[in-house]
Amino acid sequence: MLKEKKLLFAGLISSVLIVCLVYLLIHTYGNWQFAWALRSKKIGAFLLVALATSGATISFQTVTHNQFLTPSVLGLDSLYVLVQTVLFFLLSGVTMLQQKGMAFFLLNIVLMVGLSLLLFFFLLKKGKADLFLLLMTGMILGTLFGSISTFLQVVMDPNEYDLLQGRLFASFGNIQSQYLAPAALLIIGSWLLLFHARHLLDVFHLGTEQAINLGIDTDRVQFFVLCGVSLMTGTATALVGPITFLGFIVANISYRLFATYRHGVLFLGSFLIAMLFLTGGQLIVEQIFGWNTTVSVVIEFIGGIYFVTKLIRERKSIG
Repeated sequence: MLKEKKLLFAGLISSVLIVCLVYLLIHTYGNWQFAWALRSKKIGAFLLVALATSGATISFQTVTHNQFLTPSVLGLDSLYVLVQTVLFFLLSGVTMLQQKGMAFFLLNIVLMVGLSLLLFFFLLKKGKADLFLLLMTGMILGTLFGSISTFLQVVMDPNEYDLLQGRLFASFGNIQSQYLAPAALLIIGSWLLLFHARHLLDVFHLGTEQAINLGIDTDRVQFFVLCGVSLMTGTATALVGPITFLGFIVANISYRLFATYRHGVLFLGSFLIAMLFLTGGQLIVEQIFGWNTTVSVVIEFIGGIYFVTKLIRERKSIG
C-alpha cells in the first residue's frame, strides 16, 4: 500500500510538471520571454489557489465531519459578491475596474476574514455554541448577502451590471503581480500551520467525542482550524474570485484515491490534484475555447456533476 501511494504521488507530480510545462511552452511563437512573464504569474496564482482551496476544504470537512460541506457555507463567497456589488453600485464600473492598488485587495480580505473571525469568536468562544449553529448562521448570512446583492444588481445600470459580471467569476486572466506576494504570505503561512496540526486533525477524524477522550481541546482546535480556513479562503477569493466546487472536487477525489485518514497525505495529494485541475482547466480555456469562457465555469460544471453523482451514490449506499 505504501509503494502504491508513492507511485501515485510520483504520477501526480509528473502530471503537474508536464501540464505546467505545456502551459508555459505552447503557442509561444518565439516570444518566450513575453509568454513567461504573462503565464508564470498565472502558475503562481494556481499554486496559491490550489493550496488554499484543497487545504481549507479538507480541514473544514474534518472538523465538521461532513464531506459535502465546503468553506463557502460560511458565506465568504456571498460576501465577496456583496462587496463587489456595493462598490460597483456606489462607484462607477470604470472606476472600479481601475482600482488595482494594494489597499483595495487588502480591503476585500479584511472584510471577508473579519466577518468570519467575528462569527467564530462570538459563537465558538464567547457563546460556547456548537459548530452546527455556526454553520447555520453562515448559511443564513450567505443567503442575506446574496439577496442584497441581487436587489442592487436589479436596480443598477445595465452597463454597470455587465461590467460587474466580469468580477463575479473567478478568473486568472488579469492577475496583478503585486498581489501575489501578500497572498502567498497569508496562504502559505496558514497552510503550514494547518499542516503542522495535521496529527490533531487525524484524531478529529475519529469524532469529537473520541478526540475529547484522547485529551484534545476540541474547542480550541476547531477555532484554530476555522481561522486558518477563513484566512486561506478569503485570500484566494480576493485574489481570483469565488471557486465554489474546486475544493469539494479535489478533497473527495483525494479521499478515494489515497483512502487514508492521514491529513499529511491528503493535504499534499489534494494540492497536486487541484494544480492539475486549475492548470489543465486554464489550458483548455485558452487553447480550446479561445477565451470564450473562464476556468471557473469549467470547474463549476464538472463540480456540479460530481456533486450530484456523489449525492446519488451516497443515497444508494444508505438505502
